[in-house]
Amino acid sequence: MATIDLIVLGMLKKQSLSAYDIQKLVEYRNISKWVRISTPSIYKKVIQLEEKGLLQSVPVRENNMPEKAVYSLTASGEQEFERLMGELSAQPIRMFLDFNAVIVNLDSVPLEMQKSCVANIEKNVQELKAYLEENLREKENVPEVPETGMAVLQQQFILVEAIETWIAELKRRF
Repeated sequence: MATIDLIVLGMLKKQSLSAYDIQKLVEYRNISKWVRISTPSIYKKVIQLEEKGLLQSVPVRENNMPEKAVYSLTASGEQEFERLMGELSAQPIRMFLDFNAVIVNLDSVPLEMQKSCVANIEKNVQELKAYLEENLREKENVPEVPETGMAVLQQQFILVEAIETWIAELKRRF
């Protein structure tokens, strides 16, 4: 999957990291909230990218810890990173909101269930909004948080606000 490739290559373009460190950065930056990426996929991906010659690993041992592989980009990895940046930025924008599968089927259930489903979605959107608000507050003045990371958090917050407005309009139709 090109998106995961780009995230992994992009992190390694900035610094050499172990798969564990990449996974921790994905968690810290909340990347899995806006891109489908899982912990197992990160570990598999670094191995695949190394097999393709896009990464190289060096075994490192710190203190009494077990040895781990620390990955860095190869020249081919740098080229692939730039190719993916161009390719993915040129693709049409797609917004996959899983709850839309519920929305397109609302008219197939009784009115009370429709209201219940929309209320569930609304609750989840409110929880996401609260999470994003907290995240923005925590990270807004932290120098280690990249400006681009903050931009994505702000984008997600604006999208959540738009979804809240849309839900309010949908509820008025009931």
